[in-house]
Parts: sequence; C-alpha cells; structure tokens
Amino acid sequence: MPIDESRAFLPVRIAILTVSDTRGPAEDRSGDALAERIARAGHVVADRAIEKDDADRLVARLHGWIDDAQVDCVITTGGTGVTGRDVTPEALARLGGKDIPGFGELFRWLSYQSIGTSTIQSRACACVVRGTYIFALPGSTGAVKDGWDGILGPQLDSRHTPCNFVELMPRLLER
Repeated sequence: MPIDESRAFLPVRIAILTVSDTRGPAEDRSGDALAERIARAGHVVADRAIEKDDADRLVARLHGWIDDAQVDCVITTGGTGVTGRDVTPEALARLGGKDIPGFGELFRWLSYQSIGTSTIQSRACACVVRGTYIFALPGSTGAVKDGWDGILGPQLDSRHTPCNFVELMPRLLER
C-alpha cells in the first residue's frame, strides 16, 4: 500500500456510529478503537453516536450526517451479523445509494486471516449516498482493526496510490 509523500494529505471528516442494544459510551470499545485510529491517521472525528439496532433510527441518523456538510464519511460498527436484531445492512439499503461491493468482499478476505470461517457471519458492506461514503463494520475491536488497518486507513489517505477514495470525493455527485 504505497504512500506518495509528495502528495498532500487531506484530512477526512468522519462520523462514527456504534450500533448496539447493549453498549453505552463506557462500553463502546470498538467505537473507541475506531476514533483512536481516525485521529492517529490525521483525520477528524466529525461526530459520534450510539444507536440501538433499529433500522428507522439508523436511517434517520445516517440521513442527518449525509446532509451535514461537515461529514465526508460515516463508519458504523455493529449490527452486521445474521441475527434478527442485526439491521445495519438493511438500513444502508434504505438510503438509496450506490453499493461498494468490493468493501465487504475484501473485509471478509482480511477477516478470514484472523478468524477463519467465522467471517462468513459478517455482512460488512459499504455505499456512497449523496456524496457521503458509508462503511459498515462488525462490532468487534478485531473487525475495526481489520477494516481500518487493512482497507479504510489506506483508502481514506489522499496520498495512497495508485488510487484512493479521497480523490473521488469531488466527483461523487456527478451526473
């Protein structure tokens, strides 16, 4: 993952959404791990929230951030499993965006290196909605590590070559 030091680093404003019926701010280890990685990379944590596993609440929160000019990207953690309460992918589908299927595919490939076939239970996914990237990670700190260190950290670095998500941002609303 080559970084071209001659290119300018452009910080991305990232909102973090933890999806959980059981976690509060004191127990949000995956949100904390993500916030730490975002700040260490030089990006801005634009906002942070915890929402219950409720598709309507998730959609409302995400629409608010999508419409906020101070948010370039949203990363969710949690709600991507296969149980009845896991509704993050369904909430993202309701936003009407453009899917980024390679994100989930690559996440599961990376996760397989850590947890083997258990990665099949993950429905990690991503999309771009009205010019805002949204990435949905599982709720464990290991998933945050795999997702950020292996995919999002490099792709949200404007210096990453041969291409990255940041350089596409000005063109996301093209018609």
